[in-house]
Amino acid sequence: MYPEHLVHPMRMDIVEGGFKELSSAAEVENTMAQPGTTLLFINSVCGCSARTARPGVKEAVAASEKKPTNLVTVFAGVDQEATQKAREYTLPYPPSSPSIALFKDGELVHFVERHHIEGRSAEMIAGHLEGVFEEFC
Repeated sequence: MYPEHLVHPMRMDIVEGGFKELSSAAEVENTMAQPGTTLLFINSVCGCSARTARPGVKEAVAASEKKPTNLVTVFAGVDQEATQKAREYTLPYPPSSPSIALFKDGELVHFVERHHIEGRSAEMIAGHLEGVFEEFC
């Protein structure tokens, strides 16, 4: 578990981008039961990947005409209960953070694992997600 003073700036970065934090399993379950599309960002302290994933996700949402209905986030290594529940919805993919999942009516339709984020710029991540939103939202 990471100390809050360390994760607070990373947490606020994505929240200020319009994402709602989920901190319990019940919040995750309630969100996944909602109709429409849900973009789940599994946030991470990882400097190499998360520092491009956070701006990439925010840029995709800001630039897209078609957007997910719900924008939510859990923080791996911090919000353990919520993250564990969220990862149940991303099966069969193994735990990966940061990662980005898009659900349609509660069903996983697209998943971006950490190894798809590593080495890619925020612009590349955003461009990929914009295409995903166009297809599913």
